[in-house]
Amino acid sequence: MGGDEKGVRAHLPCFLVKKVAFSGKICYNESMKQPYLECGKIINIHGVRGAVKAESYCDTPRVLSSLPQLFLKKNGNYEAYKVTRASVGAGKVLLYLEGVDTADSALLLKGKTLYAKREDLPLAEGAHFIADLYGLPAVDADTGRVYGEIISVDDMPSSEMYTIKTPSGKEILFPAIPQFVDRVDVDTAVYIRPIPGFFEEEDA
Repeated sequence: MGGDEKGVRAHLPCFLVKKVAFSGKICYNESMKQPYLECGKIINIHGVRGAVKAESYCDTPRVLSSLPQLFLKKNGNYEAYKVTRASVGAGKVLLYLEGVDTADSALLLKGKTLYAKREDLPLAEGAHFIADLYGLPAVDADTGRVYGEIISVDDMPSSEMYTIKTPSGKEILFPAIPQFVDRVDVDTAVYIRPIPGFFEEEDA
């Protein structure tokens, strides 16, 4: 997931997954974490009064519908839109944004990514934002060996998958399931327990 990115709910505790841009910075402290997180995308307009239909990138569409304000990125800046009304139907979110009151003005927003402030997004204890995994080292939970850097998190049919870029530049898919992921600390690393030989090419 490079550039403007993606995901859904993972098997490990997490929250936002879909479409979060990777800044290239390792998120070792709070100040380096992205203040705005991608939370959805406007996919169509609805009616003639400026309503827009959005796809949610949150754990559930109701999270997106509960946000008091949303942001659109314009020329590198985040422009705030107050949510005056929102509802959920058929897995999509219907949004009424302040200042968007005609079909023409709503049509201009079609295809735009929606952002939310980090502090506006609920996060349960022990959970984390997928965006914060980007750039973290993947470290052996027992030996401390650094296997590489997490450059992508993707939702696969069987499980969430990390893409780990090794020191040699190879990209390896690693299943993000409790059997292999010991713990996640967004301030330090993702601690993993790979099966013997999983990174054998790096050992050669």
